[in-house]
Amino acid sequence: MQQPQDANAEHAILGRISAMVSDEKALRDLLAGGDDEGGDQRERLAALERELDQCWDLLRQRRALSEAGEDPGGARVRPSSTVEGYRS
Repeated sequence: MQQPQDANAEHAILGRISAMVSDEKALRDLLAGGDDEGGDQRERLAALERELDQCWDLLRQRRALSEAGEDPGGARVRPSSTVEGYRS
């Protein structure tokens, strides 16, 4: 995921999350219907889930920095290996 640099970064991140959630639902529907030629859809879904986790993490970082009175622009996209290890 590329980090938006403009003043509307939070809106851009939320827009990206919304689009990915729609894609995720479509992929899950395809998989539920048994449509997965060669496992491509499952691989795409796994990649999408990782990217979604990164987007949510970035959004949380930005909000935490803002609440602490710091520049939310200091938030950075972290590797999926980092954000995948978080627990809710």
